[in-house]
Amino acid sequence: MSRTFEAALSRAPVFFEPVPPSLRTRPDRVDSYFQELATRLQSIESLDAIDVPELIDENHDGRPYYRTADPREIGRRLAELVQRPVVVNKVVAHLPSQAALIEWTRQTLEGGIRHVVLVGGSSRYIPYPGPQVIEADRACASLLREQGGHLGNIAIPQRQGEAHRMLAKTRAGASFFTTQILFDSESLRRTLQEYDALCQKAGVPPAAVLLSFAPLADETDAEFVRWLGADIPEAAERWILNGEETSAGDRAIEHARRVWADTRTGAEADGLSLALGVNVEQLTQRHLDVALRMLTELSDTVRQRSVA
Repeated sequence: MSRTFEAALSRAPVFFEPVPPSLRTRPDRVDSYFQELATRLQSIESLDAIDVPELIDENHDGRPYYRTADPREIGRRLAELVQRPVVVNKVVAHLPSQAALIEWTRQTLEGGIRHVVLVGGSSRYIPYPGPQVIEADRACASLLREQGGHLGNIAIPQRQGEAHRMLAKTRAGASFFTTQILFDSESLRRTLQEYDALCQKAGVPPAAVLLSFAPLADETDAEFVRWLGADIPEAAERWILNGEETSAGDRAIEHARRVWADTRTGAEADGLSLALGVNVEQLTQRHLDVALRMLTELSDTVRQRSVA
């Protein structure tokens, strides 16, 4: 039985992040995509929300090229078909101003979407026109909260000083984080320990943290997730891609289960007070089957541990 979004964030939230069809996709294939995805997601009772990304390519000046329709259009359609909350991602760096961000937020709420993830630009060296993420959080948090919405951000565990960034974003209104795609738990555990301690010292309730996972099928996938900024230990890549008895997808699922278990066990041993969940990402259209299998298996594991 599905929970409210508020209840999900308090204990083991489960999100799925699909790959929307590109703008070049024929209308009939777009319709087929939505129908197939909706049919398959409806059967996963433990799914709490659909996390719709904003897929952007940038030129050397940081100017965006949007590869899909507006995530809000995609989100509204999926929400209607699947009957689950949706979360839409927005890269705030590409907006012309903070005023434009506030207007975007108002339009998003008017369109029936209450939960958003605000994301920064892909390069620290480009002077983007839009606000920094923390500024964007401060500008939008109260608008969302007034409508029963929630604000999220991205966490990058291996980035130095990330726990302090997470605290600042939590103070600015973030109630959950989705991580970069994970292939090990070491840097995440250190970040979670520090973040939880900083929140306790500041008297701030920690936000929920959703561990992001994605299945790999071949070396092209590994290169792609590295391009996205994920860190794949050599041993993990070798085990997932070069095993013999099972498929790479099966091994990717097993590896994600290990990372989740290590993180959950570590959080319990460290006495952390924050809620942990999972966000399963579909890397490309060809990964739908294995991504949904990963979602089903991980969500069952997460929910069983949560109930226990």
